[in-house]
Amino acid sequence: MSNPDDGGIGYWLRWQVAICAFIVVGPGVAAACIIIKKSRAAETLYYSDLWKSCWRCLNPLYLLVFRAFALVCLAPVLYGVAAVDGIFTYYFYTQWTFTLVMVYFALGTVISAYGCYWESQNQSPSGAGTAEASLFLETGLDDIDKGGRGIRGTDETVQLKAGFWGYLMLTVYQTCGGAVILTDIVFWCLLLPFQSDEHFHLDVLMGCIHSLNVAFLILDTILNNLPFPWFGFLYFVLWSCVYMVFQWALHVGGISGWPYEFLELNTPWAPLWYFAIAVVHVPFYGMYVLLVKAKYSLLPKWFPGAFVSRSYH
Repeated sequence: MSNPDDGGIGYWLRWQVAICAFIVVGPGVAAACIIIKKSRAAETLYYSDLWKSCWRCLNPLYLLVFRAFALVCLAPVLYGVAAVDGIFTYYFYTQWTFTLVMVYFALGTVISAYGCYWESQNQSPSGAGTAEASLFLETGLDDIDKGGRGIRGTDETVQLKAGFWGYLMLTVYQTCGGAVILTDIVFWCLLLPFQSDEHFHLDVLMGCIHSLNVAFLILDTILNNLPFPWFGFLYFVLWSCVYMVFQWALHVGGISGWPYEFLELNTPWAPLWYFAIAVVHVPFYGMYVLLVKAKYSLLPKWFPGAFVSRSYH
């Protein structure tokens, strides 16, 4: 008979396994259902929000350069970690989140580049922007329905409603906000001081992968004009649930050892640990919500002539 501690059948028949499974799967299923049902009621996003800064005098090219610079800086760090850990690079939640941050900056770079190019064409005397806009809309980066509901007029310009790629970028951004806070706080405050494992000794790579992600994302938040509502918390929950299911699948498949000690099921305290992990998602995401709310409430007061309000939403 299999030893219940070696990942065999006895390991999965423990009473705490069913409770922990519910804590993992339940929030993920609930989040997915709410996203499917309520996504159409989410805050309206316009294409200009994706690539124009919240600072009136900041040329969008600077935001483009920053996003490209962030991507270039993050890539070698992930490569360095992959060179050390090899196939086990994505065994850890940090690498998942770090890669997601890179995806955000990759999307941001491409969309910012297209936005800057599109604006330059629209402002050209030849009026070539009309053809470019049509091509842009056909490729799905922005959409305007035939009834005109995708266009919002203002005193200065016409706002185009964002399409699939715009909402994908926003979804990744909101997921990253909570995930980088979780990974960095847990690493610096819990794992590094208390977990004695070869993967948790501090070196340059470890320091960078647990700091550059949040640093670049916060800097982008200071510059961008994207919303960060509580609705995005659902994406954050779903992201973490997918990672947990991935870990359980690996363990069922015979890969011994959990990446983090608090995921171990061979303890009567496992349900409490899993419940605590689920609960801390709320304050970690809330920290980023407060950061963005402070940005849109304080900066207009401190810099009334330089900060662009999101009041048209």
